[in-house]
Amino acid sequence: MTFFLVLLGILAAVAMLLVGIYNRLVALRQTTNQAWSDIEVQLKQRQDLVPQLVNTVKGYASHEKSTFEEVVKARNAAVNADTVKGQAAAEGMLSQALGKLFALAEAYPELKANENFLQLQDQLADVENKIAASRRFYNNAVQEYNTGREQFPAVIFAGMFGFQERDFFEAPEGREVLQTPPEVNFDS
Repeated sequence: MTFFLVLLGILAAVAMLLVGIYNRLVALRQTTNQAWSDIEVQLKQRQDLVPQLVNTVKGYASHEKSTFEEVVKARNAAVNADTVKGQAAAEGMLSQALGKLFALAEAYPELKANENFLQLQDQLADVENKIAASRRFYNNAVQEYNTGREQFPAVIFAGMFGFQERDFFEAPEGREVLQTPPEVNFDS
């Protein structure tokens, strides 16, 4: 009878340990999901601003069709991306295309002075800042989640419970660019 009680106690302790591990991983996964949702909201706002920007610039530079098409194509790729890595790559392409659009706007002083354009530019800058903050929060949540699922004893059970590793949402410019110091040239 004592052996049976000891065995029952051990089984109960293992069950409690499993429930604790599972609940912790669920909480970390939910935090990661919520953080990704925050990024998606910001990216949606950014993507919604793009057509307005294109239409505003079109009014001043209607002959720059290829630039507009590139921006629209990049926006559509960002809207249709379905993975974290795919979203990061598509957002990088959109950032590059928007950079070309803003460079184009530099050639048109009337456009640069247009109140609607300036307002859209400010809104985009605000959204970009929110995306950066959301990216930091998401990547922190992913780091905690991935660490939690790789720690012992959770690593033994995480795969069985379906807790897969999550990808970081890398900056569109990539780590290499961020880690490369800028060149400073005083010879000009």
